[in-house]
Amino acid sequence: MGITAALAVTGIALDRETGLAPFLVFLPTLIAGRGTVRQTAVASVWTVLVIAGSLIRSPLPTLAANTSVIAFALVLDGLSVIQAVRRVRQEREISRLRSAAAALQRQILRPFPLETDELVVHGLYEPVEEDSMVGGDVYEALPTPFGSRVLIADVQGKGLPAISAAFAVLNSFREAALAELTLSAVVEALENSVRRHNSFAAQAGEEQRFVTALILDIGSGTKAQAINCGHIPPYLLTQQEAGQVPLGEASLPLGLASLSPEPRTLAAFDFPGDSTLLLCTDGVTETRNPSGAFFPLTERLAAWKHLPPEEIAPTVHDELKDYAKGRLADDRALLVIHRSPTKPPLQPSPGSRRTSHQARA
Repeated sequence: MGITAALAVTGIALDRETGLAPFLVFLPTLIAGRGTVRQTAVASVWTVLVIAGSLIRSPLPTLAANTSVIAFALVLDGLSVIQAVRRVRQEREISRLRSAAAALQRQILRPFPLETDELVVHGLYEPVEEDSMVGGDVYEALPTPFGSRVLIADVQGKGLPAISAAFAVLNSFREAALAELTLSAVVEALENSVRRHNSFAAQAGEEQRFVTALILDIGSGTKAQAINCGHIPPYLLTQQEAGQVPLGEASLPLGLASLSPEPRTLAAFDFPGDSTLLLCTDGVTETRNPSGAFFPLTERLAAWKHLPPEEIAPTVHDELKDYAKGRLADDRALLVIHRSPTKPPLQPSPGSRRTSHQARA
């Protein structure tokens, strides 16, 4: 309706100066870039009629010149309609592939809350709903014979190849966490899975990728272990304080271990009862406001430490959207890991964006 009204107004104006009418031939081309096929077709027909009418009222000096203008308008406007058809078809295909990729990732990642013998894990996962921005954020928390083991990881790059690498890491973690005695052995299994994936990718002519990851081993005591493979360190929230856990210098991301002869560092830290760990991907820390400033996660931790664990993730999500004014440019994964001496019965987390029937992993 808006385009039709604009055409009508333009037509009224051209009644006063028909010499400008031939320049309307470019209008359908502009509409084809943003409008629907129907809008482009209406604009094309209207443009040809207006140009023809203007030439009848004020013809050019020769018949050949008049015919050339009409022919040029018909050809260009016809191409505009074809362009609109192709664009709309391509947008539909991209939307279908994007939705399929996002749905696939949602099916494989288990819904919150996750439960182990020592932990209750709330959180959120939000893929960006834009073409080529479906990323490779994955997470998991598993009860194992060696305690609770937790993974959060982010694959370099976007799109379906990144999701493929993320699934390789996730499946490897689910196997190694249950089988390997030490956390270092678990990380070695993840490193090998990324190497194998990159080997297959190279054979297919695809880009090789690395994966930042944080892997935790949490037992029944007050200590926890972590290996940081180039990822954002965890944040600890207690009733007294809130801040980043000092894990030391991060090791190389998964897939890049061959660049350094040094083994990855295993760090131990305090994780007392009734405290909470917050793990996230860079979609959280690198959220920007319209002026380009990063989300001040560290400064906002103090305001969250008194919240119930199940309310932290939705609170962070709402604050991110408000901070970015709705213009979020990356996937966001957030884990809220609470250690409690007596765990309450699990209720669906407000931070979960999926229901239990959607999980298939």
